[in-house]
Amino acid sequence: MWKDYFYEKNLTELLTTTMQAQLNILGKKHHASLLEPLDISLAVRFDGSDPNCFYAPLPEVSPVVAGNFIGSISAGGLVNFKTVTINPHGNGTHTECVGHIAKEMYNLSDCLKRFIFSGRLISIYPQRMDNGDRCITKDQLAAIIRPGEVEAIILRTMPNDASKICRQYSGTNPPYLEEAAAQLMVDCGINHLLLDLPSVDKEQDEGQLLAHKAFWQYPFDTRKHATITEMIYISPQIDDGLYLLQMQITSFVLDASPSKPVLYKLTKV
Repeated sequence: MWKDYFYEKNLTELLTTTMQAQLNILGKKHHASLLEPLDISLAVRFDGSDPNCFYAPLPEVSPVVAGNFIGSISAGGLVNFKTVTINPHGNGTHTECVGHIAKEMYNLSDCLKRFIFSGRLISIYPQRMDNGDRCITKDQLAAIIRPGEVEAIILRTMPNDASKICRQYSGTNPPYLEEAAAQLMVDCGINHLLLDLPSVDKEQDEGQLLAHKAFWQYPFDTRKHATITEMIYISPQIDDGLYLLQMQITSFVLDASPSKPVLYKLTKV
């Protein structure tokens, strides 16, 4: 018993002291504690309060019923055994690949082969344009992004309040990304874009999809390895700066998946 106790105690101490990731960013060493994850995904609650966009049906969950069997303990069943209906693009945090806009078949699980990246979190106020739209512009990003610094950019739009957790975006013309801003990220080597908006493009853009196409360089020089993650939520307690990004997705054979991006704060060694 004492042997087991000391083994478990030493193992816990070992994990606590050694679960560190080290990265070299522009010639400078950084480390992150893997014991301090920061979840920036929106949970799907199935209670009607989920964030929603593009008039997607709300997510649903229901127990399987077959004869005398019901897949709900609260309804008298022996186990919970439920069917989930969800629209990845409209019901919360999701990650998508170029298959979202391509005529060709691209599946996210085939495009996203790595799941750990260096990233920079940026807070930004979308600019009011002459037509009344609010856009994240090239000039705004050019003042912050350094070419070759990181693989991922995480955008937090301001103001940043908790209403984003349950916001209904349909028909509201939310802020979006300027085409030139998307191209700038490509030029700076950004392969993964995450933002707390329902889309990188304008809600009603007559099918132009300018920012999507620019970021994926579709159709002439398609970046199939690149991903866009939309409808994240970044707590005000999480500071701007450098992070280790972990991407978690489901193994759907689709262009998109509900996802769970997680950040780990990077500090210079």
